[in-house]
Amino acid sequence: MERTTCCVVGGGPAGMMLGLLLARAGVEVTVLEKHGDFLRDFRGDTVHPTTLQLLDDLGLGPRFAALPQSRITQVQIPVGDGRNYGTVGEFSRLARLGVRHPYIAMVPQWDLLDLLADAGRAEPTLTVRMDTEVTGALHDGLRVVGVRYRTADGTEGELRADLTVACDGRHSVLRAASGLPMTEYEVPIDTWWFRLPRHAHETSEALTPRIGKGRFAVVIPREGYFQIAYLGRKGTDAELRARGLDAFRADVAELIPQFADRMDALESMDEVKHLDVRLNRLRRWNIDGLLCIGDAAHAMSPIGGVGINLAVQDAVATATLLAAPLARGSVSADDLAGVRRRRLLPTLVVQGLQRLMHRAVAAPALAGEGGPPTTILRLTTRFPALRIVPAYIVGVGVRPERAPGFARREPVPVSG
Repeated sequence: MERTTCCVVGGGPAGMMLGLLLARAGVEVTVLEKHGDFLRDFRGDTVHPTTLQLLDDLGLGPRFAALPQSRITQVQIPVGDGRNYGTVGEFSRLARLGVRHPYIAMVPQWDLLDLLADAGRAEPTLTVRMDTEVTGALHDGLRVVGVRYRTADGTEGELRADLTVACDGRHSVLRAASGLPMTEYEVPIDTWWFRLPRHAHETSEALTPRIGKGRFAVVIPREGYFQIAYLGRKGTDAELRARGLDAFRADVAELIPQFADRMDALESMDEVKHLDVRLNRLRRWNIDGLLCIGDAAHAMSPIGGVGINLAVQDAVATATLLAAPLARGSVSADDLAGVRRRRLLPTLVVQGLQRLMHRAVAAPALAGEGGPPTTILRLTTRFPALRIVPAYIVGVGVRPERAPGFARREPVPVSG
């Protein structure tokens, strides 16, 4: 009979961060990840100022800084004919509030996860098991007492735990089986991700939305390429693919004319990755023996790019609140409910803003009725100090979490 104190299901940002933090508190923790590695494109590559501060506190700042990355320092929107841009958000202004890293770092998620996994290997109480897919929960009466799993070679097994934490995303197996009540919000959009080459002279560090008649995209500068989020009406993936590659190239070139010279770099619709956008929230995050956090508790829209940051913040709050109860072997229902109480306000604020952006910007743009939010641009042009507001909402957010004392370490310089 396999056993651990805490079983973390899912090796994404929330799961790997939670595993590392609990292990540094001396809690025996096992992370189960169904894939054999972390190499997956377009899985939330934004690392926000609060997460960068957290990595510093964990002693991982120098190692993260050594990773190849680009930095976003501004949020801009097109004006006039779309060839010029106005700034509505400036992350650099966050330095005036004492924010140590006033920018968003764009790093492939697998690099961040590898960094956390490497740090975890130094902790004797952390085990990370790859190629291990959780297929269901183990119960003792109404209490969850662990999970069933299947490895890549088809071997099945059981892992018992004092606490199981579902960090397995918006399609969480454990959440689906838990019976926890959920609020689901209507979402008018889906997103398609792809990349285009970035020329050497293109040095922008700004996140730039592009809005046209019936079309909406966001251009994200990355190291050596541009990452594009192309937004379309909900449920139209089959229609978009049926129109074919040439039609898709033409749509993107019309919306973003400066990319017309490189659309042939997109060689197949297989390179265009579809995200079925969901926006929902569990009304309770726990049952006896099981806690859901991150996207398993509250799936986020890609609007604002804050989902990964919220998931990491959930993990920090979970470790802060539950490390001591786990160590003494007595995690109560109130202890588990305390995680939701602590993280509910940030979740409500972000989801409320995302729903507003869906209604006020995305849906009208896709219906051919809207354009850039020029009122915001006029205000931030007349009063530049206001550019700190969207930067703070996106980059810091409501109730940022700091690393608990037991997890803090001195930074280790990167050799070579």
